[in-house]
This record gives sequence, structure tokens and C-alpha cells, in this order.
Amino acid sequence: MASLVENLISVLEQENAEYEILLELSRKKTPVIVQGNVAQLQEITDEEQNIIDRIHLLEGKREEHIRDIANVINKDVEELKLENLIQMFEKSPKEQKALSEIHDKLRSTLSQMQDVNAQNRELLMGALEMVEFDLNLLQSMRRAPETANYNRGAYNAGSIMGVDRGNFDAKQ
Repeated sequence: MASLVENLISVLEQENAEYEILLELSRKKTPVIVQGNVAQLQEITDEEQNIIDRIHLLEGKREEHIRDIANVINKDVEELKLENLIQMFEKSPKEQKALSEIHDKLRSTLSQMQDVNAQNRELLMGALEMVEFDLNLLQSMRRAPETANYNRGAYNAGSIMGVDRGNFDAKQ
């Protein structure tokens, strides 16, 4: 049983390390979003995807270790959470302390990630609103009103104000 718990702790520590790297990349992303550097943002996103792939592998290992522990202690896997596991190890303070510490580290790292990601989301929404505003401004320049000039037959002979540079087709 001790080796199963040690394996679980090892996987959780590796997971936390990957999440910390992901957190740093999210922090790097903030000034890149502010600058509007799309190429660098794409590079960071690609790096994040690689880390997420590694995290998914570690999550599979973690779930496997949890299943093994659940089988040994004859508990339902769905009900066995890390908090429950920590409580079960009251008689083994070493394992309980290690599980508790890694649980707290993971919780802290994930909380920080949520904060940074929320900030980045707000920045991206602001950038999207600015792009939408610019597009609306450009479209309204093309649709400027006609001048009120009439010819002798009382027909409108006015020209369209603004610059007409052709139509922009987003589907092309």
C-alpha cells in the first residue's frame, strides 16, 4: 500500500510541476496579448498544448494509481478523492503529510492559473471588441451618406462621401 501511495505522490508532484510551467506560460502570455503579438501568442499556445498533452498522460497515471488504491482498500473509485485519501491515512502521518502537501500545492497552482487565465480572457475580449470596433468603423466609412445635390429635374445627383475602395469579402 505504501508503494501505491508513493507512486501517486510522485505522479501528483509531476503534475504540479507541469501545471507550474503552464502557469508561467500563462503569465508570459499577458504582455503578449497586450502588445497584440499574434505570432508570439501562437508560439506560447503551441507550447501550452504540449504541456497539456503531458498533463493528460499524467492524469491517466494518477487515475490508474487511484484505482489501484481503491481496489486495495475496497472503496469505490468514484468516491475516492484526494481529500478522502488524506483522511484515511490518519494512522500513517508520513503519507498523510506528503499527500496533504501536494494537495495544497496543486490547489494553489491551479488557483493562480485560474486568476491569470481570467485576466488573459478579459484582455482577449477587450482586443476582440477593439477589432470589431475597427471593422465597424471601416464599414461605416464606406457607407457614408450621399451629398444633397440635385440636378434641374429634381433628381439626386449627389455623390457618396467617404472613400470607396471596393468591397471587402471575408469569405475569400
